[in-house]
Amino acid sequence: MFSKILIANRGEIAVRIIRACNDLHIKSVAIYSRIDKESMHVKMASESYEVSSDPLKAYLDGDAIINIAINCGAEAIHPGYGFLSENAEFARKVKNAGIIWIGPDYSVIAKMGDKNAARELMKKNGIPIVPGTKTLNNYSIQEIKIMANKIGYPVILKASNGGGGRGIRVVRNDNDIEDNLAACKREAMAFFKNDEVFMEKYIENPRHIEFQIIADNYGNIVHLLERDCSIQRRHQKLIEIAPSPTMSFDLRRKMGSAAVAAAKAANYTNAGTIEFLVDDLNNFYFMEMNTRIQVEHGVTEEITGFDIIGRQIRSASGEILDLNQSDILHQGYAIEVRINAEDVANDFMPNPGKITTYYPALGPFVRIDSAVYKDYVIPPNYDSMIAKLIVRASSYNLAVNKLVRALEEFTIRGIKTTIPFLLNIAKDRDFRKGNFDTSYIENKIQELMPNEAINKDDIVAVIATAIAIKAGY
Repeated sequence: MFSKILIANRGEIAVRIIRACNDLHIKSVAIYSRIDKESMHVKMASESYEVSSDPLKAYLDGDAIINIAINCGAEAIHPGYGFLSENAEFARKVKNAGIIWIGPDYSVIAKMGDKNAARELMKKNGIPIVPGTKTLNNYSIQEIKIMANKIGYPVILKASNGGGGRGIRVVRNDNDIEDNLAACKREAMAFFKNDEVFMEKYIENPRHIEFQIIADNYGNIVHLLERDCSIQRRHQKLIEIAPSPTMSFDLRRKMGSAAVAAAKAANYTNAGTIEFLVDDLNNFYFMEMNTRIQVEHGVTEEITGFDIIGRQIRSASGEILDLNQSDILHQGYAIEVRINAEDVANDFMPNPGKITTYYPALGPFVRIDSAVYKDYVIPPNYDSMIAKLIVRASSYNLAVNKLVRALEEFTIRGIKTTIPFLLNIAKDRDFRKGNFDTSYIENKIQELMPNEAINKDDIVAVIATAIAIKAGY
């Protein structure tokens, strides 16, 4: 087992990894930008090092991070999610420096990061894929229109190296191809430094189902059941549920087998996720493989009892996977909501600033994964997610009840958050029935929007002023 691990990340995932290290009696090393000096992950780690004064460069300067790992004696690097977690070149440099990469091999990251290559690999191994094309960059607009008509509208344009909802455009007719292709290529270049784009048949209103897999270095692979990630806004996940409240036993068995087969086809090691689209006839299609830990891993941990981060570390250290597929059973249902520092009424605009009050929800089977605290100042330079609220109960209906209660308890002031919006979803009848797909938010956005309420602090101030006036002060 490792004695020291460097965490090449920040925020709640860095805190989560530090806790897993503490559980395994492993020293943790944090890195940070100057603006993150007072961050929780810096305070919690066994030791910490400033990489750069630049807010983003600190977590993207692979060479500097590797040098810190070497100088402090870290034997392994955990990349978390985002930043360099799916950067094959960084993973290669880590390996070449004699440091263990806690994740799949860099060759697998490169192969599965290219969505066209991933699709072809799945197709060769008998795993269903959505009808589509290879890279479109060398074709004329007229040729692309012919392809689109052959596939059948609507189609979706995707960045070949994309992820996180970036570099995606839905096209419904020939007239919209050219402008959307140009926009998709611009976004792909801006976010992924690669403007290659491909096209798929757009599955109308599917469910987004993903399977968590865990593998050792010796070919042993199991899946840890599925998560329903259908509730999204602009292709960004908002809520994840494990297991899916609408999944039949037979479909779970088929999709789970396909997920394991996909991982084996890729020679996968460590933790990863196989993502599928499921249509209204329960046909499922491979969408992509995420070669890292995911934001929503906590719901899977809650229903299976397995520490996925701990399993990542143990697998990377050379342990043999001591699980068979028959060992994986779910206990109840877990729901995760992502709480973002955003102004919902202002088109979900990020709302960084100082947290003046912070009372997280508590109680049985309520979990908060976060890296913020009272008086913490949220910087404007990073993702707006500030906490993940995870609840678990014996049934989906009871889990929804618990989610409502926990969201009503969760109090954050000083900034605007998405808690009121998430609470409206939790109280929605269709959500409780499991009656949702990827179009849920788009179709119900107006009725889910919270009313603009007066802040509780403002109410207290108004009452105090009124009392003072009446008393003659």
